[in-house]
Amino acid sequence: MSVQPSWRLQTQALLLIVVSWVSLPAIAALPSAVGDGAALPSLAPMLEKASPAVVNIATTTKVRQRNPLMEDPFFRRFFNVPPGRQMPERRANSAGSGVIVDAENGYVLTNAHVVDGADEVELTLVDGRSLKAEVIGVDREVDLAVVKVDAKGLTQIIIADSTQLLVGDFVVAIGNPFGLGQTVTSGIVSALGRTGLGIEGYENFIQTDASINPGNSGGALVNLRGELVGINTAIIAPSGGNVGIGFAIPTEMAENVMRQLIDHGEVRRGVLGVTIQDLSPELAEAFDVDQKEGVVITQVLEDSAAEDAGLTTGDVVIAVDGRPVKRAADLRNKVGLAPVGEKMKLLIVRDGKSKKVTAVIRETSTQSSSGDGFSQHLEGAALRGLHKGEVSYAEVGVLVEQVEKGSRAWRAGLRQGDVLINANRKDVTDMASLKAAISDDDAALLLRINREGGVFFIVVR
Repeated sequence: MSVQPSWRLQTQALLLIVVSWVSLPAIAALPSAVGDGAALPSLAPMLEKASPAVVNIATTTKVRQRNPLMEDPFFRRFFNVPPGRQMPERRANSAGSGVIVDAENGYVLTNAHVVDGADEVELTLVDGRSLKAEVIGVDREVDLAVVKVDAKGLTQIIIADSTQLLVGDFVVAIGNPFGLGQTVTSGIVSALGRTGLGIEGYENFIQTDASINPGNSGGALVNLRGELVGINTAIIAPSGGNVGIGFAIPTEMAENVMRQLIDHGEVRRGVLGVTIQDLSPELAEAFDVDQKEGVVITQVLEDSAAEDAGLTTGDVVIAVDGRPVKRAADLRNKVGLAPVGEKMKLLIVRDGKSKKVTAVIRETSTQSSSGDGFSQHLEGAALRGLHKGEVSYAEVGVLVEQVEKGSRAWRAGLRQGDVLINANRKDVTDMASLKAAISDDDAALLLRINREGGVFFIVVR
């Protein structure tokens, strides 16, 4: 281990103070601590205002221990295991964070994965109070949840407009890493609009190098005024620890989901009724579009909001509600987070000319059902009937709309976007035919799957 001379350490410390004063003018302007007659920049005044709104969350979940042999009907029959006998349960504890967004009504915003499935939720405030909380609603697609506490004297955070963030802005993460208690880390906004990470169904992350670790999930990402700009959610940790790549859900997205969870207990998503792809330079030339970024409509579904609005195949969407659309994820996020009935103004390019179109978001005509309603082996999968023309690789079948990671369906090999076309050697054309093909909830399943045009069998037991 190398040891640096003390004079070098002193010089580095002095340089660090000088750099801090030069690069952090916003911090220097804050009320500051005084030492040796000189004012030093400090985040303490801002944190005094923001920290009381951040809570630690402890959850308890009853988990039934798994034994693959006990799940095998042949084993149970051979050893005469009574039908009702199950493996014993154990209690699993976990820790996370949350942010008080409505002090009067006791609403706290956190991540879905922090409280989803928990039997007990307990919040600990900065003042030391421990409060029992009730889960109001969970949205796994965005990984957000709202819980409610019945208490007085709460402090809520001010919510800022995350669309005003810029790369390079200073931010502070507040949370409960590793269950240690409230902890503060600082950094900058490293990137905006991160998508395609495969972390959530709808992604539009703020990337930051402020240290985010396990337990920070659901905590606050705030600006230097102590205003909430994001909910800390995930990290990339190839070595198991923080490497300076963390992600937060921006308040623009979080507020939308939060309102629906409070009003309805769930997010009621609508559909536009199109299939889309990113605009490439070749497609831009083919469709006579000057823009380098946008979204090409590859198909308009029958009897959809898009068809009613007059959208057609080949239209290039370049803006929605006055905001640029750069890639397919932008349009998908906008539609997926819009409440049913919302009027959406699209700016499109058709035959080289710009055109404004208004579409009214509709409720999806087919609701998804939980896979465990058909078979215990499909637990964790959300299934629904396939819309006509929805995917190019299948006309009929049952669409796997979502699969929870680590669930039985996930371990069996099912993935989002798969289409079930046969079960137990019976053709599947809709949800009713899938139900008819599965007569025994415990029995093994033989499924034939269409995955983006590739067809194969899997056996689930």
